[in-house]
Amino acid sequence: MRIDIITCFPEMFSSFFSYSIVRRAINSKKININIHNLRDYTLDKHKKIDDYAYGGSPGLVMMIEPIDRCIAAIKVDNDCQEVIYMAPDGEILTQSLSNELSLKDNIIILCGHYKGVDERVRTNLVTREVSIGDYVLSGGEIPACVLIDSIVRLIPGVLSNEVSALDDSFQDGFVAPPVYTRPREYKGMQVPDVLLSGDKKKIDKWLFEQSVERTKKRRPSLI
Repeated sequence: MRIDIITCFPEMFSSFFSYSIVRRAINSKKININIHNLRDYTLDKHKKIDDYAYGGSPGLVMMIEPIDRCIAAIKVDNDCQEVIYMAPDGEILTQSLSNELSLKDNIIILCGHYKGVDERVRTNLVTREVSIGDYVLSGGEIPACVLIDSIVRLIPGVLSNEVSALDDSFQDGFVAPPVYTRPREYKGMQVPDVLLSGDKKKIDKWLFEQSVERTKKRRPSLI
């Protein structure tokens, strides 16, 4: 899978891509991540990529020209399937959306900043807008990291145990059940006996019941 990221702050990704699952995916060549500094695509001698909003609204707006140039340059050797803009008012990121995007071969992620991007970018250059929640951050870099992490871990061969991703919360429409590990007893707190019974049918039944009950309490809208 190839992921191209358009940002005006490329250095924000260096630490994120150096650890954990994403690093493993890069090293194993399961994913190819390319970071594009938007300032490299402006014709302004001062590397300016934003300007004041028409109409007198406060804040700076990212201009369409450098974004268009960058996307066009990426598409020269990339049959891009999605151009995703990380927007607070976009489609809420869900597990099903992550599943869908993990099946793509090539995606572009555009990180906004300041007051956002020129509306013509959203209506003409972007194919999808994604939000990680109903709140506003300083830019789209952190949301982009969240999106990438949620996608990459679903790619076959990235996780050491591929079945693990299938047990994640929301994969089957429910929140994941509680999990336990050693020691069996700690300061009077016990692991449920059913998990130690060795009876797979009983264990599966208990896990499903716990998953449903936890979903009712924590995410009732899913029921």
